[in-house]
Amino acid sequence: MDAQEVTGSEVVMKIGNNVAQAEIGVNEDNMEKGAISGSAQKCRKIQVRFCGSTPLLWRTAEVRAARESGVVGTLVGSLPRQPRQNNRLGRPLELLQEEARLLTETGRAVLCPAVDPESSEATSSHEVEQHLEMLERSYEEQKALALQDRKSVLMRVLTQKQEDTDSGECSEQAVQDRLEALEKSFSLPRSAMAVQLNTARAGLGHDPEERHFLAADWLQPRDERSEIRFRVFRDLRRQGYYLTSAGKFGGDYLVYPGDPLRFHAHFIALCVSMETMTPLCDLLALSRLGANVKKTILLCSPSDGDGGEEEEEVVYTSLQWSGMV
Repeated sequence: MDAQEVTGSEVVMKIGNNVAQAEIGVNEDNMEKGAISGSAQKCRKIQVRFCGSTPLLWRTAEVRAARESGVVGTLVGSLPRQPRQNNRLGRPLELLQEEARLLTETGRAVLCPAVDPESSEATSSHEVEQHLEMLERSYEEQKALALQDRKSVLMRVLTQKQEDTDSGECSEQAVQDRLEALEKSFSLPRSAMAVQLNTARAGLGHDPEERHFLAADWLQPRDERSEIRFRVFRDLRRQGYYLTSAGKFGGDYLVYPGDPLRFHAHFIALCVSMETMTPLCDLLALSRLGANVKKTILLCSPSDGDGGEEEEEVVYTSLQWSGMV
């Protein structure tokens, strides 16, 4: 008995060790797969698409990656389940020109190439046919479901009336006649059909004019003003600040010490050239505006040095309203 007990315990220990080793091997495999998938996601670049000259991000993973890179942007899309409200918005994420250009220059994003309608004309026609067939099938299915719902409502109403009147077989015959008449005369308007929107490849249509409208242009400064804004934006981002648009405050950027979801803006950045002559009344107005919204006005002027990007300098001048003398 003792020998059998020892032998059984040894068998149990061996089985437990084998199971533990198998679990460790599975966990290691899962960790390796997770590391590989995580590295693949990190290596995947953000795809910036365009609507006219406006850079947009459509995918959730790209919006998250841009946020981790310090790019905030603005959500401008409607929520699928609540399309008729603007209190909470969803994708796409609209980027500033400076945000898209900084992502591109740092290698975190790529601009999606424009699609040539002539080179994909055959594919587009085939996809259009498939899409129309899918819409027709969906319409027939929704029509059958709507007819079934209408019949159930009619049956419930007529059954209630029959219970109230107790008219017998005449009522049953009347119900059958009403159902047959409903089935012959029922029609679902095309405008009432629910249509599924494919957001995985949002923004790509089959119409050549639409594709031309969504063609991407390379982000290049079009004037001195754009170049000044980008140099200030890049310098502040290198210092760890988060920036958003400050159009409603009369400036170029709102400067946050951290993520805008956790901090209020401390500065209103105004990008001006070193040679710009600013009237005193404008400075006073900006200072009073900053005092009213409890923010500091920041005049940002890139230097005209010939050094590289790493050596460039931006001169910052802060303005605060202290009251009338």
